[in-house]
Amino acid sequence: MTTSQSDFQLNRPGALIAALPAVLGFVPEKSLVLVTIDRGELGCVMRVDLSLELLASVGHLAQVAAAARPDAAIAVVVDAQGAGCQLCNDDYRALHTALEDDLADHAIELLDFHIVDTVSRDGRWHCLDGSWGTVDDPSASPLAMAAVLDGRRLYTRREELQKVIALTDAAASDAMADVIRGHAGAEVDPANAVQEAMTAAARVATGRELPEPVTARLAHALTDPQVRDVLYALAVGDKAAQAEALWAGLSRALPPPWRVEALVLLAFSAYARGDGPLAGVSLEAALRCDATHRMAGMLDTALQSGMRPEQIRELAATGYQLAKRLGLKLPNRREFGRRAG
Repeated sequence: MTTSQSDFQLNRPGALIAALPAVLGFVPEKSLVLVTIDRGELGCVMRVDLSLELLASVGHLAQVAAAARPDAAIAVVVDAQGAGCQLCNDDYRALHTALEDDLADHAIELLDFHIVDTVSRDGRWHCLDGSWGTVDDPSASPLAMAAVLDGRRLYTRREELQKVIALTDAAASDAMADVIRGHAGAEVDPANAVQEAMTAAARVATGRELPEPVTARLAHALTDPQVRDVLYALAVGDKAAQAEALWAGLSRALPPPWRVEALVLLAFSAYARGDGPLAGVSLEAALRCDATHRMAGMLDTALQSGMRPEQIRELAATGYQLAKRLGLKLPNRREFGRRAG
């Protein structure tokens, strides 16, 4: 996710920390957040859990950060127990040194290292040199306001974000596998399959459930490369919200291996509209299902390297071209204005 420095001052810790929920999509807890800076602008933002193994893994974090070739970075440790604790500060000094050295290996300067108890209004942050201050109101952050205007939902916890894609009923999902296998020998007609997907998306968007046979046919159709290529284009159309609701619903309902395709379609849709947090958790789940999935791996690499949504949206052109050859009418492409990510 990127934004201009004019949105807020990067050298004001209280403002920077307050912006993290809007950037990440949720309020971070027990986390190390690394904010990269490229030519004075906020670049890629990464978060990892605080753990005993963190010190040994910051080299990988620095390597991921370097993919976007930023000039500098700012680290924020979110730890309610560590705020003001001298013993914890000793651990933080070791973390600071390791992170600073590993970033320097990639020509990235670590500008600041902040420790904050909670990312909320009047939360208290401090630095290892003894300076301290309070956190601005996250709900009043320019990035939070931009996210709300853009229609993005901000989650209070990462777990709440993960529920968007979590299996709703494991037993029902397992039972669905047998129904889908019943379609295994059926030939997929790409044009009919895409039309059925668009009809299903409109149905889901009104809050109605999909009949089991429709869900099974869609799961089978998503194994067809032509169908998937066309469906990626829905992410940039004026019915994108309907399609995204369908992919989220299928992600919660389908069993592996069919679930992975719904997750990747959801990730692409979220990424295209600038919702990096939802794209990230969807790709994480997709790669757990299939670590070799080509599109999931490509999108994950793009997201981690800070590739902007407008560059990802260019991939949808292939879907429109294929739809035209199939005689399909897709929703009109929509205009993307300035957004939070």
